[in-house]
Amino acid sequence: MSDPAARLAPPAPRQRALPRRLAAPLGTLAAALAAFAYVGAVDPNEPGHYPVCPLLHLTGLYCPACGGLRSAHAVAHGDLTAALGANALAVAGYAAAAVFWALWLGRAARGRPTAGPRPRAVHWAALTGLLLVFTLVRNLPLGSALAP
Repeated sequence: MSDPAARLAPPAPRQRALPRRLAAPLGTLAAALAAFAYVGAVDPNEPGHYPVCPLLHLTGLYCPACGGLRSAHAVAHGDLTAALGANALAVAGYAAAAVFWALWLGRAARGRPTAGPRPRAVHWAALTGLLLVFTLVRNLPLGSALAP
């Protein structure tokens, strides 16, 4: 006779077809490329194309995102030096996003589970601390190299 537990076990999940597994990562890539293409075509260095940073406008202080569009514009034009000068933290974020996207694509292509990173409270606290330190340093005279 067959094992009763084997009869009660759920069937193995079916694997979706490759095009369907790759739809989300490739769609995300298309959206990111479209955003970079737009910022690459519409220069943020020219006034009037994008809204002004409210924190900079009201206080004269650079927020952690100040220079992010100029950084993306420089990345779109292949100028890594200018990108780092506009917002080094944004460039690190672009690189991290590219790595996570590549891992996602690879897992999806192999049919592996594609759940993204699951940050814990300590990770959020570390990211918040990094953003606060970056903001503080770029607004001090000693960190003027980090200002856009």
